[in-house]
Amino acid sequence: MDSIYRSATGEELIRRWCLDRLAAWPVPHKHKTVTAKGAQTHVVLAGSGAATVVFVPGTNFNAAASLPLATALVATGYRVLLVDVPGQPGLSSGERGLSGGQLAWYGAWLSEVIEKISSEPVAVMGHSFGAAIALSSDSPRIDRLVLVSPGGLTRLRLTPTVLVASAAWFLRPAPTHSARLLRAMLAPGHPPREELVDWMTLVAQHARSSGAPGAAILPARSIPRLVVTGEHDVFLPPRRLRPAVRGTLGAELGVVPEAGHLVVEERPEYLSALLESPGRSTSDAPAV
Repeated sequence: MDSIYRSATGEELIRRWCLDRLAAWPVPHKHKTVTAKGAQTHVVLAGSGAATVVFVPGTNFNAAASLPLATALVATGYRVLLVDVPGQPGLSSGERGLSGGQLAWYGAWLSEVIEKISSEPVAVMGHSFGAAIALSSDSPRIDRLVLVSPGGLTRLRLTPTVLVASAAWFLRPAPTHSARLLRAMLAPGHPPREELVDWMTLVAQHARSSGAPGAAILPARSIPRLVVTGEHDVFLPPRRLRPAVRGTLGAELGVVPEAGHLVVEERPEYLSALLESPGRSTSDAPAV
């Protein structure tokens, strides 16, 4: 199979960035590698709480790029498992086309990962593409889902601003273009983290980004779901996502104030608090 990486050197630079960020993370943690659906999968384990949260990041993100959220989840008292999605830049398999473009493959992959890393029920939090993967898993170990700006329910909105920023980021990789794209994905007035600018520049230089995930494949069994999006989400604004959440999931959409598409980056403590009440319904999520 082809690799998502443009060169072996580029793959090593991306892996080194991830390992260096994780090594510098002050929260005690461990690394584990499992094979699921034939794909090598890297998992970071942190925290020692009684309840376990599995976090599935979105396109071009991974455990090392999601440490603000991981830190908040551990501080709230959870045992946290952060997975790097195969076919995305990070520490899992870099083979291209593993899924054949099917979310069903990713759902089965996540089910197998959960089976191998937890013997207890887990909550799964997924962001964007990661939320579409979480929606598509039928693992009996999942006892609830927190879906943040979920893909797989409706088409993304692509504004001229986003298209121009994305093209510049992809065609002319540079920190200024990475920062411009990240600002489009953040709420107004939220400057991107310097580390995240560095990461997105590395991705543009050395990896091939994936496209939209397609439609999520919902499992037959009913799973409690809490669904939220950012007030200023450029890809999935509330007015676009709300009808899809109601129609597909029969749930109400919570709106996270002062957040864009990168809610996990902007409001990690807010998202951690959503997990504190196991029985909480989507309609209980604060809205603006």
